[in-house]
Parts: sequence; structure tokens; C-alpha cells
Amino acid sequence: MRTATLGPAQRAESLAGMAERELDVLVVGAGVVGAGTALDAATRGLATGLVEARDWASGTSSRSSKLIHGGLRYLEMLDFALVREALKERGLLLERIAPHLVKPVPFLYPLQHMGWERLYAGSGVALYDAMSMARGHGRGLPLHRHLTRRHALRVAPCLKKDALVGALQYYDAQVDDARFVTALVRTAVSYGAKAANRARVTGFLREGERVVGARVRDVDGGGEYEIRAKQVVNATGVWTDDTQAMVGERGQFHVRASKGVHLVVPKDRINSTSGLILRTEKSVLFVIPWGRHWIVGTTDTDWDLDKAHPAASSADIDYLLEHVNSVLAVPLGRDDVQGVYAGLRPLLAGESDATSKLSREHTVAHPAPGLVVVAGGKYTTYRVMAKDAVDEAVHGLDMRVAECVTEDVPLLGAEGYRAMWNARARIAAETGIHVVRVEHLLNRYGTAAGEVLDLIADDPSLGAPLRAADDYLRAEVVYAASHEGARHLDDVLTRRTRISIETFDRGTLSAREAAELMAPVLGWGKDQIEREVEHYEKRVEAERESQRQPDDLTADAARLGAPDIVPL
Repeated sequence: MRTATLGPAQRAESLAGMAERELDVLVVGAGVVGAGTALDAATRGLATGLVEARDWASGTSSRSSKLIHGGLRYLEMLDFALVREALKERGLLLERIAPHLVKPVPFLYPLQHMGWERLYAGSGVALYDAMSMARGHGRGLPLHRHLTRRHALRVAPCLKKDALVGALQYYDAQVDDARFVTALVRTAVSYGAKAANRARVTGFLREGERVVGARVRDVDGGGEYEIRAKQVVNATGVWTDDTQAMVGERGQFHVRASKGVHLVVPKDRINSTSGLILRTEKSVLFVIPWGRHWIVGTTDTDWDLDKAHPAASSADIDYLLEHVNSVLAVPLGRDDVQGVYAGLRPLLAGESDATSKLSREHTVAHPAPGLVVVAGGKYTTYRVMAKDAVDEAVHGLDMRVAECVTEDVPLLGAEGYRAMWNARARIAAETGIHVVRVEHLLNRYGTAAGEVLDLIADDPSLGAPLRAADDYLRAEVVYAASHEGARHLDDVLTRRTRISIETFDRGTLSAREAAELMAPVLGWGKDQIEREVEHYEKRVEAERESQRQPDDLTADAARLGAPDIVPL
């Protein structure tokens, strides 16, 4: 498969190209649904454009629980169709679409009641496995198993002995959500789509009642573009209502934001070989393996403040610590928390006042001629949402268009991944890179890891790890700017890597080294390097300050104390 390079030159060419001639489909918003929609449209042979106001996945799609799952709790709600659909997608992602990015992960569900709970929960998990196998996409995951309390404590010695009478263990999958979206964008571009981040839609073009395109401002370069398209797809997640307001059409539904907060703690703070899933009074709590860390989450509360930077308050952190500590023999404290992040789920309002009970179904509508809106849903079913959005857009195109093929389209880095994984020892010997580093690269880039290794071959100094974040190689920072569309330091430390949540300094000690590595690729001088570092440090301090505040209102005010955009 031909790889796509998303460097500064390609971005400029994409913006100019989108404005040069009418597109079939223009997608607004490059979260997982928007990026998936661009890939779906491009692989049907449609002239496709994708614009994103900030960075790929900079909203919800980089701040999820990082799970690809069928949704066990939706079985309890008797939403069998949603679970069946999600389990099929989980299987496709694991086996065909992105095996380098989507990996199986075990979860332990502690049982607290004798007899009836094992029967009740066991029946649900058995049905979950059966539905997965019935779709023909569950063979890659082990089946669930029942554990005695003694066996469960061997798997998870971290648990209090009196916190369980036994346990169930089952499997789901996880993903680096932001890297997945970047792979989607690059794959779409490899099939002919044009894509630009830091390109904000400021209004829509109209001819009478019909939407015929969008006005787009280059946030970094300052230029203005009129991009014409036969169909525009609004895939802006929690910003859906704001985007619709530009057209004067609110649509048939309202999107409500629910805040989910996650904590990141070092691996050695929780002694377990399996993830954990715990019931709370409102929802469920996950303890998810994440490399050399655990992710603990999530909360589920209504949010109507700043959508770009949802803030985690001290109350959110206390809530998570309190609930996870209820089952841990050695409790976690504030000092154990390495990173904190908050994201907003785009939920369709109207079903219930409680956000944890709002539907995770998605909706596609055509509120005005030439405009399609897709909203709701969950990360796992992004491909189905994208298909439905393009199917709706096709109704407005006066041409025959092929059916969706993304079920059979592997993402960049997937094709040949398993063969390259099997050859990792040989690659390590040939390149002089330790095999553990080669595995790290393969699990982040798949077969595109060869491009990162090429950078190291050209400049061996790039094969060294970052001084203050030694999980990552210097080459990865350069590659993020030259191949993955990273425009600012924040893009690299927060989304191309996870340094911002995986180090106690939250990436501030890596900021200058990373900025200096990015500078030659992006044409930065010393002044811009200083601005990037200063902006990042202010962002981290604002986040820390917000996490000391008692409630959402004060946390939001503290987070907004840092500027949003770094001038170029």
C-alpha cells in the first residue's frame, strides 16, 4: 500500500487543491468518525476533502477510555443490536483493519455475592462471547472463564480479600485512540483524499437553501479558502450543534456532552496481570493496562462549559480514587497519579436526563440540501457511522457510487504487520535497534515503522530515546512532524505520543528537546521554539491548577487561563 506523508508541503497542497475544484464530499471534523467518513468516501472513488479546526483527534477521539469493546453494560440494557454491531467491528479491527493498533486485553470482574451474581454475570458474559463468535469475528480472543477467589487473587493480588468471593475473566480490546485516527487520515489520503488540520470552518457557502461548500480559515497560515462540495458532512461530535448553527439549521436532534475523566498511574502501583472492571452506583469503572501504566476511569457527568478543553476537577479525581480504592489492598493516593485527562462523549439527548443512560446509538440526518450530519455513537462503531454518513451523502449526488468497502480496507501499517512482527529480531539485528524498541515501533506504526527506521539510518542520533521520556525515540518526534501532520509541540506530546499523561512532569521536561527536533521540519526559528515551549508549559500548569479546583466551574476557569493557539 502506498503510504501518505502529511508534512507541511502536503498540507498546503491539500488546502489549495480543495479550493481549486469542486469536491464530491467535504468532511468537517477529523475525529474518528470524520476521519472514517473521509476514508469511506475516498475508497468509493469520490473526490473527498477533510478539514479539522485543530489537530486530528484533538477532541473526544484522543481522550477516550481507549477501549474497543462490544459494551457489556448494553447487554444489561437489552440493547442487543448495538452490542452485536460493536462486537463485529471489534473483530474486524483486531483481525483485519488494524491489528497493529488494536490489541486484546483481559478484564477481571470481581463477584461480591455468592450464587446468584455468578449466574447472572456469567450468563451475560457467556452471551457476549457467543454473540462475538456468531459474527465470525471472535475467534482471536479467548473465551471467558470463572475463577475462584483464590485464583482471582493470584491474577490480581492487588485486590482486597474481602472485596470478592470469586471473579469472571473475559477479553475485550484496546487502542491508542489518537494514533488510530492519524492512521485513518493517512489511509484516506493514500486513497486520494485531501486533508488539512488547523483549518477551521468559519461558515457555509449557500445557493438558496442548498449548502454548496464551506469557508475555511488556515489557522496557522492565515489564508482564507472557499471549498465547494456537492455534499458537506458535519462530523464534529460535541460541536455538532455549534456547526449546525452556522447554517441556521439545528437539525432533528441535540447533542449533549458528557464528561469522562481518567487517571494514569504507574504499572507498579497496582499489582495485577489483568485489567479490572468494577461496578459503581452510576456506571462501571475500568482499570485498563496501558504499557507501563494503568488507566483508571471513567466519570460520567453532564458538561456545558468549554468544549475544547474539558477540565478535570479535584472532585472528579477523588471520585475515581475513592471507587478504585474500595477494592484495592494498597490504596492509591494523589501522589500516585501521573497523568489526568478529560474527554467529552457526544450523546444524543432526549432519551434520559442521566448522561450514563443516554443512547450510544448514532443518528444520520440531512437537515438541509447538501448537508449531512452524523452524531452520537461510540468509538468502536465509527466505521458503521462513517458508512451511514456517506450512504446519506450519496443520495444527494447525481451519479452512481460504489458500495462501502472499508470492511476490507486495512489501515496504513496493517498490511504485512504480522510478518514484520515475526521478523522483529532480524530487524533489530540489522538496524542495531534493541528488539524491545522495534516492538514498540511496530505496535505504534505497524509496517510504517520502516519509515521511522529510515530516519534513524539517515541520522543515528534519532535512534536515541528522549532524555526525559525514554519510552519514545527522538525519531518519533521528527516523524510526527514530517509524516503525521503534527503542527505544534502539543500535537506531539499529547497525541502522537502520550508523554503528556505518561510522565510525572506531564511532558514539560521533554518540551524543549521535542520542539528542537520539530523545528527543522516545520521551519521554526528560535522565537517559535520558545513560543511552543512556553505555550506547552502554560497549558500543563493550567491543567494542574484546574485539577486542584473543587468543581467544574472553577476547574474550567482555571484551565482557560492558558492560551489556546500558538502563533506561527
